[in-house]
Amino acid sequence: MKNLLGVLLMLCSLAAWAAEWTGKVVGVSDGDTLTVTKAGRGTKVRLVEIDAPESRQDYGQRSKQSLSELCFGKNATIRDEGHDKYGRVLGRVFCDGIDANAKQVKRGMAWFYVQYGKDTALKLAEAEARAAKLGLWADANPIPPWEYRHGGGAKKAKAKSVAASSTGTWGTDVEDKGSKTGFSCGGKSRCGDMSSCAEARFYLEQCGLSRLDRDHDGVPCESICR
Repeated sequence: MKNLLGVLLMLCSLAAWAAEWTGKVVGVSDGDTLTVTKAGRGTKVRLVEIDAPESRQDYGQRSKQSLSELCFGKNATIRDEGHDKYGRVLGRVFCDGIDANAKQVKRGMAWFYVQYGKDTALKLAEAEARAAKLGLWADANPIPPWEYRHGGGAKKAKAKSVAASSTGTWGTDVEDKGSKTGFSCGGKSRCGDMSSCAEARFYLEQCGLSRLDRDHDGVPCESICR
């Protein structure tokens, strides 16, 4: 019986060891996806239980920068939880001992992924970041990336317009200023879409397109507003 128990314990240890591996972070795709060396090859790793803003969302690039700061060029330990439908490894990632999944949420650079998350500590970390208005929570109404991926960006813009119109001020103000400048809150969303600095300022100040002001200094699209 003792021998059998010893064998079972050894097998459990081997299973745990097989589910954990180490490598160097050689790439960062966005705020929740890394490339880590494994057996001499780059392996995509999707951080489990969190969901970072998409690259084209507000805070998408800042979230990526945050994860890069935490992990790029560092040694990482991956608690491997299998693969997703895209073939990426799903894992809890520790970069030089720091829990990157948790840190991204604590910084306000990622959501607790409610559909797949189980770690209540991550959920609490999100609540604390939200209360402190850290990172993406500085936005009064940030849209979760899982909604954005299914057309939620347009829904948010519509909801903002409806909410503002209900106050009887915002919608009218934008309409009046738009008629004077010749601009309107349309389908433009990037600095590359803007025809001038004046239009960029209109989208930032009147349409609420905060992504145009990445460093939050009040100047949108600094490549054209110098």
